[in-house]
Amino acid sequence: MANIKSAAKRARQAKVRTARNRSTLNRIKTLSRKSGAAFDAKDKKVASENIREMSSELDRAVKQGTIHRNTANRRKSALARKLAAI
Repeated sequence: MANIKSAAKRARQAKVRTARNRSTLNRIKTLSRKSGAAFDAKDKKVASENIREMSSELDRAVKQGTIHRNTANRRKSALARKLAAI
């Protein structure tokens, strides 16, 4: 355990932030799997709905600082290309 008060606070903050980031990333992965299943089924309506939801979640993750802006944009672009290919 940290001996210095500020180091102890940093450790507590890191725990909270790690939990928040992990939750966000798990949500993104879940939505990604759902989108993949919709693409495999060639269901354009469900896929577009999942993309909209995933796009929102990616933007939220960028705003929180969980992922980089370019990573989110790259993932959204890839999803849009897949949707157009259906």
